[in-house]
Amino acid sequence: LRNNSSFMVKRDGLALSSEPMNLMNKHSYKYSGLANKKAIGLEISGDSTRSSVALSVKAVSKRAPGKSVAKLTLKKDFRRVAKAITAATQGGQYRADLTAAALARLTKLTASVKPKKSAPKTGRRSRK
Repeated sequence: LRNNSSFMVKRDGLALSSEPMNLMNKHSYKYSGLANKKAIGLEISGDSTRSSVALSVKAVSKRAPGKSVAKLTLKKDFRRVAKAITAATQGGQYRADLTAAALARLTKLTASVKPKKSAPKTGRRSRK
């Protein structure tokens, strides 16, 4: 995992990672979803009209890989989803060091789903 990984992407002098439960997409031990026993992942689920955030938490079952990730779908507004993420990371004493990274990822994901505003018309104003 350190020097060679199928998820590792080297670009512009950076070592990035495309792991499923890597919040910052950095190739480092802190954010790695494979190397840590406890990991958190956020992704958008659903189509663009009705999107929701899926919170993934790594569980303890080592013998059943299919059950090793617990997914929770959060469909509320931004503040309530942020509160649920904070409670999942800090309140449950799971990974309090990933709270800021998870909230930053949530901000980026919700901004990417929002419809973009159209540019205002640039025309001549009428005279009064």
